[in-house]
Amino acid sequence: MLEIIYQDDSLIAINKPHGLLVHRSKIADDAKEFALQMLRDQIGQHVNPVHRLDRKTGGVLLFAFHKEVEIAMQKQFQEGLVDKHYLAIVRGYTPLEMEIDYPLAKENGTLQDAQTSFVTLQQAEIPLAIGKHPTSRYSLVDANPKTGRMHQLRKHFAHIFHPIIGDRPHGCNKQNRYFKEHLQMNTMLLHASSLSFSHPITSEKIIITAEVQAEFKRMMELMNFSL
Repeated sequence: MLEIIYQDDSLIAINKPHGLLVHRSKIADDAKEFALQMLRDQIGQHVNPVHRLDRKTGGVLLFAFHKEVEIAMQKQFQEGLVDKHYLAIVRGYTPLEMEIDYPLAKENGTLQDAQTSFVTLQQAEIPLAIGKHPTSRYSLVDANPKTGRMHQLRKHFAHIFHPIIGDRPHGCNKQNRYFKEHLQMNTMLLHASSLSFSHPITSEKIIITAEVQAEFKRMMELMNFSL
């Protein structure tokens, strides 16, 4: 059963598990379950996603019951009117706050502008000997993407040399291998924690939040991070 975290006559949101595709995709033929179909079956109603989350990203995923609501919400996303926040655990000590303005290439090579701001919530140094150092440093960050490019947060944090733990192929192979082999972690530590927007029907301000899931929480406890 999917965790429903918001529902009204127009919209419904779930806390998407890490590893679950939003819908069928040619690039993931191995997948047998999809959030779209699972939610339809669970509530017995037709829904359509108004935005996307990577397969490996968990958290707030929003669907619309009606086509006009879907179009209206997609327009808000495209125009940057939806405030999106993500929690991520990244390698190293990040700056206390930072604006990343770094264009990203589409599949055809065309560059698109891309901006992300983040604040560092907590930092940890723990006795994990990965590579030549006896300890490893990590940061828990709250990231706020201003644009919505494919793999934007993953690419932006890799660009500033603070890759998200568990991110393949943009992340750190040594870190990812250690977390998989020694800590049995098979997810990526990126969680869509909240969406804030104007309701397309009522104009009411809506804020939807999702709690981190079990594997993310386990890694937070390992690093003594708390929310």
